[in-house]
Parts: sequence; structure tokens; C-alpha cells
Amino acid sequence: MVDEVPAANGQTADPNAPQFAPQAVYLKDVSFEAPNGPRVNPNTNPTIKLDLNTAVNEIGGDMKEVVLTVRVEAQAADKTLWLVELQQAGAFGIRNVPPADMGRLLGIFCPNYLLPYARQVISDLLMKGGFPPFLLPPVNFDALYAQAAARAQQQPDAPGAASVN
Repeated sequence: MVDEVPAANGQTADPNAPQFAPQAVYLKDVSFEAPNGPRVNPNTNPTIKLDLNTAVNEIGGDMKEVVLTVRVEAQAADKTLWLVELQQAGAFGIRNVPPADMGRLLGIFCPNYLLPYARQVISDLLMKGGFPPFLLPPVNFDALYAQAAARAQQQPDAPGAASVN
């Protein structure tokens, strides 16, 4: 017999229903560099380079760690004004999610959940470094996930094939 789990409204919840619960959000790694410090011309209009990456690690049981890696660099006249690299991570409890939905949950929803935390850390670091705050733009993780899935389908499974990150 299936155990019945009481829900908040007095109904019983299906214990086999998909469940998702963020457990922790934490800063896994961070680096800030300002090679020229305050000697930067305030009228400089820098070029911003933004790189994003996500990774999923097994924690154990129904727990997964999702790590959003963000690298943002401001350059002017081929000189680095500042560089921020961080790994914003989260531990997520996931149970009874169909395999077809698991990739989207880990590749879209979890990074979207972590992005505001990363945005705040970057803004704070830059202000503490004497620079104006930089707010990460909105990121369409749905489109990025679709692009990665399309690339994965186009890759040949032959040995020696190059992998795309």
C-alpha cells in the first residue's frame, strides 16, 4: 500500500508526485581583480565580456548541486579594468521527476534560480572595488538549453569527435 502524505490543505498528497525543493544557495568560489585599481579613466566606455556555464553534480540521494559559473570582464584599450569570476551554487532536492523533464529542470530552472544571487555578488564586488555596479543582464536559459541540445544532437558519436562546452 502506498503511504499517504498529508498536505497543508488537509488533502493527501501523492508520494510519487514530482517534487522539487531548493535546499541551499551558496557562493562556491569567487575572484575579483582590478589590475589598475583607481587609476582608471572614469570616462572610459569599457567593452564587457560575459561567459556563463552550468554544471550539475550529484550530492547523494535525491540531492543535486547546480553550479552557475559566471565570468565578467571589462576591458578598455586592450587593458583589463576589472574581472569577476564566480561560482554560484545551489543544492536542490529533486524526486520523482521524469528523465525527460530532469534536463530542463537542471539546465533552465535551477540556473534561473541562481542568477539573481550571482548578480548581487558581482554588483557588490564591483562597488567594493571602487567601480560602478554592473548588473548582469537577463539570461534566456531556455534558449541556451535548446542550443546546447541541438549541438549535442548534431555531434557525431565517432571516437575523436571534438566536444563542445
